[in-house]
Amino acid sequence: MNSDLPIGVFDSGVGGLTVAKEIMSQLPKESVLYFGDTARVPYGNKSEETVIAYSRQIARFLCSHSVKAIVVACNTASAFALETLVKELTVPVIGVVKPGARTAARITKTGRIGVIATNGTIKSGLYERYIAGISPELRVFGQACPLFVPLVEEGMRKDPITKMMAERYLEPLLKEQIDTLVLGCTHYPLLTEVIGEVAGPSVTLVNPAYETARELGEMLTKRGLRKQSDEPATHRFFVSDGEEQFRRFANTILPCELVETDVNRKVFA
Repeated sequence: MNSDLPIGVFDSGVGGLTVAKEIMSQLPKESVLYFGDTARVPYGNKSEETVIAYSRQIARFLCSHSVKAIVVACNTASAFALETLVKELTVPVIGVVKPGARTAARITKTGRIGVIATNGTIKSGLYERYIAGISPELRVFGQACPLFVPLVEEGMRKDPITKMMAERYLEPLLKEQIDTLVLGCTHYPLLTEVIGEVAGPSVTLVNPAYETARELGEMLTKRGLRKQSDEPATHRFFVSDGEEQFRRFANTILPCELVETDVNRKVFA
């Protein structure tokens, strides 16, 4: 496989931009081809069958653009569709659940780990199963936070209602005396400030976007897929709807010069 090909990244909407940002930061030579399924967001309240179908469609789109690897930058899609994509695709595929889970299991001191995510991810129990596989002594407490995604996408990251919802969502986890909290949705790192404030200094936040980019780099090195060309990285962004809204949101997360005109192209999966 040509190691100079781009890395495909997809999410149900804009949250996966936190993963793309980490890839660009940690692997600056690599090019990224991003697809945000903004026409069908959110995935968190959809069935497993539907999420698998959407993920297959998007993976085919990315592969049609000759990517060398795919990052499923959506916790719900990682929970429901990752195994299917790994079996069906010829390019390597990684998700965002396992890297974050491994880090949480490694850094917890009390063995009490909280996970906040969408309804779909929490109901899947994937974090609990994976962390239990690392060490059955670890306790995992999950909490669905369905309003976090629309609050982020509506630009209300610092709105008082967002802090109020964070207090409500985190209350049961803090009562369990967790010392580690996994931000189990790619939107949630954008709420790190308010979540950290509510959780307090005794709780360490785990950002799966950062951990996923780190593991992606390790995987590319292991498979001999690190980019060899000295040509500068080029990044392309596609959405299934709402191009202008996506562009505005992306420009608050990514360096403006990285958001090229392809973001205007509407590509339905």
